[in-house]
Amino acid sequence: VQLQASGGGLVQAGGSPKLSCAASGRTSSRNIMGWFRQAPGKEREFVAAINWSGGSTYYADSVKGRFTISRDNAKGTVYLQMNSLKPEDTAVYYCAGRGGLVFASTPSTYDSWGQGTEVTVSS
Repeated sequence: VQLQASGGGLVQAGGSPKLSCAASGRTSSRNIMGWFRQAPGKEREFVAAINWSGGSTYYADSVKGRFTISRDNAKGTVYLQMNSLKPEDTAVYYCAGRGGLVFASTPSTYDSWGQGTEVTVSS
């Protein structure tokens, strides 16, 4: 599965950008799709995940209530709607995929990764 993230850029605090992750290949083999982020000098951290049907989602506490993950399997695309952005949300955002039925927040458990899209939040 190949993943291509897009939608990042420079955003003012309080802004609401929407990231997209276009998947190609055997997308059905990646039941769980997630978003991670990595700020400068920090480790990659989990943001959100969604199952194949889109009926179940999982969020990091730091983004719960502000970010929404969704997917359109017909388009092979996963989205991350980000609202009420804060400067601490500045990071490179990566989409990732894994098989199985269980949500996971550890990056090493995902085996398909996109190249990342940078989001910079100005105060």
